[in-house]
Amino acid sequence: MTSSAPAPSAPAPSGDPADSPSAPAGSDTTDGGPLVVVLSGGLSHERDVSLRSGRRVAEALRSTGIEVIVHDVDADLLTFLRETKPDVVWPLLHGASGEDGSVRDVLDMVELPYVGTGARASRVVWNKPISKAALLEAGLATPDYVTLPQSLFRDLGAQPVLDTIVRRLGLPLVVKPTEGGSALGVTVVTRAGDLPRAMVECFAYGETALIEQAIDGVELAVSVIDGPDGPEALPAVEIVADGGYDYAARYVAGETEFFAPARLTADQAALVSDAAVRAHQVLHLRHLSRTDMILDRSGTAHILEVNVAPGMTEMSLLPQAVAASGHDLAALYRTIIDMALAPAR
Repeated sequence: MTSSAPAPSAPAPSGDPADSPSAPAGSDTTDGGPLVVVLSGGLSHERDVSLRSGRRVAEALRSTGIEVIVHDVDADLLTFLRETKPDVVWPLLHGASGEDGSVRDVLDMVELPYVGTGARASRVVWNKPISKAALLEAGLATPDYVTLPQSLFRDLGAQPVLDTIVRRLGLPLVVKPTEGGSALGVTVVTRAGDLPRAMVECFAYGETALIEQAIDGVELAVSVIDGPDGPEALPAVEIVADGGYDYAARYVAGETEFFAPARLTADQAALVSDAAVRAHQVLHLRHLSRTDMILDRSGTAHILEVNVAPGMTEMSLLPQAVAASGHDLAALYRTIIDMALAPAR
């Protein structure tokens, strides 16, 4: 089954969830649980979101009796990890270094178990055109697109290239950086005259642009959690945002209306769940992921992008999906920690 969440197994909440600034190296909590280091912050454009995600996950894990230390990603990190000797690391880093596989490569080198997808698969997912190509190869739908570097517009002249894009893909279009998240640098273009400005905004966040057809339909996010019998989809979350699901719509309360579970028929819910699980498998993701998609009027689920480090803030989509599934968020996070520890046991 792919339409319901895995049933987490976790100890009852215990003790005071207040932060403990430090702990003896490799120490256990009173319930014998692991010592977890949550990595959040970093230097990407999404630093603030990462800090919020880190705080929320740390609070939830502490409520289950786990000892958690939250640490930024800085020049002290490797020394801190060597001295602290955590049992497992949860990288809650959004944007560059957090999702491009580089921090995960470092964790592999120091042989620390961590939550989430491995470094090589993360690198594939981080690059949207490469991951879209893998999804298409597997028979999954994704909007038609082109990928163009900023240098091409200088070499060939901006206007001829822009005219060719519109002739090839039509309107409306979505312009976004090939790498990054939180809708930074993303513009929906409904008029050809607005395309130059959209390209400028995109190139402020990266050297290469992904320009894809805008799909009309229901915007959905489907989170996937690995379970004992394989990956399982949580209930889809429907997103209704006036003016597009941009940065403010994602993180400012009241800007967006969410429906969890999404207002779908049983067949539609099964279709989008299957698509998200298939994407999780095709891209070799681990522990958890979130797939963003549009379900069009013909019943096709168009995958927009896949996330290896879904947001965990109070407004984020994965926590909403967990609530809709009827499971306890803290217990599910504890189960994810246990999954990350499993290879080391």
